Amino acid sequence: MTDIDQYPVIPDPTTEYLNQRQKMDYRTVRESFIRWLDSRGKDVDKDVGYSESTVRLTAYLSDMFYRWVWDNRGYTTAVENDDADAYIRDIAGDNSMSTTYKAKVVKSLKRLFKYRHVEKGGNEWESKISFSDTRRDNPPDYLTESERTAIREAALEYGSIPSYNSVSPEERDRWKIYLAQRFEKPKSEVSVDDWERANGWKIPSLVMSSLDAGLRPIEVGRAVVRWVDVDNGVLRIPKGESSKNENNWVVGLTDQTTRALDMWISERSNYPKYDDTDALWLTRQSNPYSSSSLRHVMDRLCDIASISTDDRSVTWYSIRHSVGTYMTREDGLSAAQSQLRHNSPRTTMRYDQTPVEDRKDALERMG
Repeated sequence: MTDIDQYPVIPDPTTEYLNQRQKMDYRTVRESFIRWLDSRGKDVDKDVGYSESTVRLTAYLSDMFYRWVWDNRGYTTAVENDDADAYIRDIAGDNSMSTTYKAKVVKSLKRLFKYRHVEKGGNEWESKISFSDTRRDNPPDYLTESERTAIREAALEYGSIPSYNSVSPEERDRWKIYLAQRFEKPKSEVSVDDWERANGWKIPSLVMSSLDAGLRPIEVGRAVVRWVDVDNGVLRIPKGESSKNENNWVVGLTDQTTRALDMWISERSNYPKYDDTDALWLTRQSNPYSSSSLRHVMDRLCDIASISTDDRSVTWYSIRHSVGTYMTREDGLSAAQSQLRHNSPRTTMRYDQTPVEDRKDALERMG
């Protein structure tokens, strides 16, 4: 069952645009479309839906299209092929939009009209103008080996347990028990100094796991405690709980990552928000992590690690792409395919490239 609340059914600009009755009418249409995208939009015959990130992006971009239609001919949910053609002609001349963005708009509108065709009997739509997605053939920027190390070390500086004075006496007692075990000292001897020097293990375990397993944002959000096999140093990701695959996966972890996960699983029991959930990581707002919340984490990590993001795109996927690039170099495509949980080796072949530092070394040797 689709959790409709996680998606932008009616974004804020549209909420301000419509009157109350229009909002109720529009919500009905939007909820039906979003549920369809999530549950069967990708392959109608097999009832296979799109990934969370694709559903979210399609929901946003199609909403912008609706608002454009309303600006031109008033409120309606009965959008037509001519509307889509006119909208694409309009954005084609907008130099503030990248070619990649325009290509994503076209894909989103194709999904909208496919939904209307399948569920409402309308006509499917093909754009008369094409935009090449410049990111289709090559992965976005990946982290170099030195940047991977810097990000791992930055994670150890990121965040801490709650301050001594910010918790209730009952919560403080729970933390003292944890700190006593961690620092191997009697509970009565746990001091404010111990409290201040105890950084939490949530972010380090999340970052290190992603550096090893190349976790997609949706997988970070779906991760649960039962995935973690500390004794064997692996993540066991069941069929249906990863993304874009139909297999059970066993993903190797380094000793550092295994230790960080072990520490975090012990620590997380001190947070009341985890009492009724098996979620491995939650945000401060008690929500699963998403592309948006992980973007903030990545930005902060780059700040701590002094990694410049000028003239390059560094996102959570940069971690995943670095895993693919260096795993392919070290152990070949087969190992990278298993570590990244790709069903097809063709997908992994995108990472079969020589890292930039290797090319620099080659130039030095060439003289």
